[in-house]
Amino acid sequence: MIQNLEYYKVFYYVGKLNSITSAAKELSISQPAVSQSIHQLEKTLDCALFQRTSRGMRFTSEGELLYRYVERGYEQIELGEQRLRQIQHLDAGEVRIGASDMTLRFFLLPYLEKFHELYPGIKVTVTNGPTPETLQYLNEDRIDFGVISTPFEEKEGYSYFPVSTIEDTFVAGRRFIQYKNRMLDFSDLQKIPLILLEGNSSTRNYIDTFLSDHGVDIQPEFELSTSDMIVQFALRNLGVGCVVKDFAEEYLESGVLFELRFNSVIPKRKICVITDESRPLSIAASRLIELIKN
Repeated sequence: MIQNLEYYKVFYYVGKLNSITSAAKELSISQPAVSQSIHQLEKTLDCALFQRTSRGMRFTSEGELLYRYVERGYEQIELGEQRLRQIQHLDAGEVRIGASDMTLRFFLLPYLEKFHELYPGIKVTVTNGPTPETLQYLNEDRIDFGVISTPFEEKEGYSYFPVSTIEDTFVAGRRFIQYKNRMLDFSDLQKIPLILLEGNSSTRNYIDTFLSDHGVDIQPEFELSTSDMIVQFALRNLGVGCVVKDFAEEYLESGVLFELRFNSVIPKRKICVITDESRPLSIAASRLIELIKN
């Protein structure tokens, strides 16, 4: 292959414009420089590429064959440069995000709305899943960053920062009204039918660990895949649900559900944005994270 790709650039413009003079003007170089580049290319390829005519430069059959390939390649390079400029100016691109139902609904959505207003040409893909799954996607380079909740397993090379706090609570309906004004011990939960998330979530892991640290081992009556469904089960008095408070806020304010009170507080958790420092972020992903930080 020709080492000096500049020869092909000159060849492309001479062929496109059918003129050494016009090619020199387009490339902002001298006509002798254009002629020399064509001469060197012909010498290297050991064939004539052009014929001089009264109407300008005309391809030989070999030159016409070569031009068909060079034209496609050069136009692809130009398209690539154009696409890159669009990405650099945030007119195009893609952001891949991993987030749980909770972090998406109660934190991320307003930022996605704002980002889409500012940069409508950028495609945003959200992969929905619990925190452990989001971390796996980050490790596999299937997402640019994750929006997750603590606790999570920290890994070397991960970088994260907190963006919000969340509060876990136990909520109940009228069937459990006897607990409404009582100060309970966490051990009382062992006597109550509980509705919890399935095991593969940071929320469930956190509650299990917290209660275990208080000497309480729980066996839930129901294990569900979403917090929204836990609230629906609690509304139908099928048990006491454990959810992030935001999910039940509407029903707590209306009095349809109430919070159980305990003699010690469940510590609040954090929502964090996490990235893998071993992989550089795209311009679009970096801009969205800036928006979240500010």
